[in-house]
Amino acid sequence: MKKHITVGSRGSRLALIQAKSVVTHLASLYPDTEFVITRISTRGDRQKSVPLQRISGDGVFVKEVQEALIDGRIDLAVHSLKDMPVLTPPRLLLAAVTERLDSRDALVTSGVKLDELPAGSIIGTGSPRRAAQLLAYRDDLKIKGIRGNIDTRLRKVSAGEVDGIVMAAAALIRLGWEDRITEYLPLEHFLPQVGQGALGIEIRADDRAVLNLVQPLNHEPTWQGVVAERVFLETMGGGCSTAVTSQGVVNGDTIKLRGMALGSDGILYASEEGSVLALEKVARRLAHRLLEMGAGQPAVKE
Repeated sequence: MKKHITVGSRGSRLALIQAKSVVTHLASLYPDTEFVITRISTRGDRQKSVPLQRISGDGVFVKEVQEALIDGRIDLAVHSLKDMPVLTPPRLLLAAVTERLDSRDALVTSGVKLDELPAGSIIGTGSPRRAAQLLAYRDDLKIKGIRGNIDTRLRKVSAGEVDGIVMAAAALIRLGWEDRITEYLPLEHFLPQVGQGALGIEIRADDRAVLNLVQPLNHEPTWQGVVAERVFLETMGGGCSTAVTSQGVVNGDTIKLRGMALGSDGILYASEEGSVLALEKVARRLAHRLLEMGAGQPAVKE
């Protein structure tokens, strides 16, 4: 086994906390191995003022990290799984998925819950999925597209630029800012992004030594759930910049997969259940069901 492992990560505060959590776990398992984190700047980080939908290509927060992995500059990469494209580059492998934290979206306001916000309140989000679900729940709200790191988005609430923001609860929890959460949004109406709350550990496909190294970090029920979610998203032809998502919940040998997509008359929901031994079949069955229901991608008005 290598005695020195270089771990690649985005340079944001949250990304580094995530990478350090993985390194801490690995270091406890392999005390004779040195783990070093390398920060890598991604296009998504550099173009903070540009809406994600306008940045061409997939993986705007992971591509440069993946390139460093392919080039051998790093030995493994730690990603927010929700940022990873559903198609992994041929030379790479999604080797492990950490146990998912709270997968829900969270609302941050001055203290007012979603149902209590006055009509016309402005909610900030850069996610078409969140925008669609917010407007489906309350069509009297206004959506403002925002980007930037978590600190920047939180300041927009404090400064009164927006009345609230919606973001992943897991991000605030990892940063130790759970007290900033005004309300956890119910899964019934707000399905999270595919993979939300979990970390993906990516390696070179031919690196057997590192594969063996990271396997103990894989949480099997989370792995099964996100595999189904990612197959669903691939079948639907969606990504993080579209209003399509699903969530897989594993209970023993059974997975329940719930999906959401936009149709011509609004948001569509459907669910499928099946064996964890047939994850792809369950996911594709759900995708085809939503497509037959009329799932499409009408624009979300801001």
